Amino acid sequence: MVNRIVKFFTSLKLTVVLLGAGLLLVFIGTLAQVDEGLYMAQTRYFKSWYIWAPTVFSTRLPIIFPGGYLIGTLLLLNLLAAHIKRFQFTTKKLGIHLIHGGLILLLLGQLLTDAFSTESAMRLAEGESKNYSQDFRDNELVVIDTSNPQQDEVVSIPEALVAKQREIRDDKLPLSLRVLNYWSNSEVLTNSVKDSVPVGATQGVGPGTHVVPMQPTASSDARNMPSALVEVVGQQGSLGKWLVSTWLNAPQEFSYGGKTYQLAMRFTRYYKPFHLKLVEFAHERYRGTDIPKNFASRVRIQRPDKGENREVLIYMNNPLRYNGETYYQAGFDKDNDTRLHKITILQVVHNPSWLTPYLSCILVAAGLLVQFLSHLFKFAAKGAIA
Repeated sequence: MVNRIVKFFTSLKLTVVLLGAGLLLVFIGTLAQVDEGLYMAQTRYFKSWYIWAPTVFSTRLPIIFPGGYLIGTLLLLNLLAAHIKRFQFTTKKLGIHLIHGGLILLLLGQLLTDAFSTESAMRLAEGESKNYSQDFRDNELVVIDTSNPQQDEVVSIPEALVAKQREIRDDKLPLSLRVLNYWSNSEVLTNSVKDSVPVGATQGVGPGTHVVPMQPTASSDARNMPSALVEVVGQQGSLGKWLVSTWLNAPQEFSYGGKTYQLAMRFTRYYKPFHLKLVEFAHERYRGTDIPKNFASRVRIQRPDKGENREVLIYMNNPLRYNGETYYQAGFDKDNDTRLHKITILQVVHNPSWLTPYLSCILVAAGLLVQFLSHLFKFAAKGAIA
């Protein structure tokens, strides 16, 4: 039994099948972007273990196809098993070891990137200071305890849990949240229109409002705006029904047990141990045109715990690397010229394994060089003897 397992994972046929499946996955995943959008296709096809009924196969029969995680993991196991079984760890095989080590590191690095990296945005107006960035796609339901004047305590609930429309409990909260209705993409209105439904809220800004349910967007230039009807339940019973939505600009307050809380549905936030303040935003154009020539943000890093209070200039191809994250000048508010305060948009990338592609390429290049030179020296030695 063990020999069969070893033979399976060291088989060259498995390598060929996995490489073929990887090529087919790239093909169907690329085609799926037309109907499902770039972000959803990447998540469903390449950041998953399996795919149920790929869009490209227009058939009613249920088809299961291996996802990117499964193909990548099997390729990694196949490479490790084949290398351990077939190649002896000798100096003569040093080049082969380096090449395989680079490939293994490349696969591991991609897996770590998918698992731990995040991309978000920080939108700042001139003079504004923030200690958080916001996700491009993910949303969260939050309950914020604002009783402590020094620091708020935030309880974050992922949107995926809200979508299940169940009662949500958290050890940090003395109450529970009962999700009565949920819309993955919606528009909130104060009046009734065609296809709108009354929310049914009894507290906050929700009474009298209507929601227009919309199909989830697949466009990379737009994002879903979820809404939900949430009932806050304490030990003595219901505290009312609240409309929470990413359409609402401000959280809604309520009191319970002598404390003040805020309730909101918002874009997922990633908090930082420092504040970033936009001192000045500059937007240069080519003379006589509206074509951007350069745009840059002068920001101030404020971190009292480490005594930091300094200015940094962020512009195109010159990001800020700080606290394990990279801040790129991604864009700006297109109405900047008509606003009193200019607004910049910084892309924030957190990728703990960003060095692995460089290291893997160095290992592969070193392995190829060692392998080439070793054969060259042997050939030269034979020629000298002859």
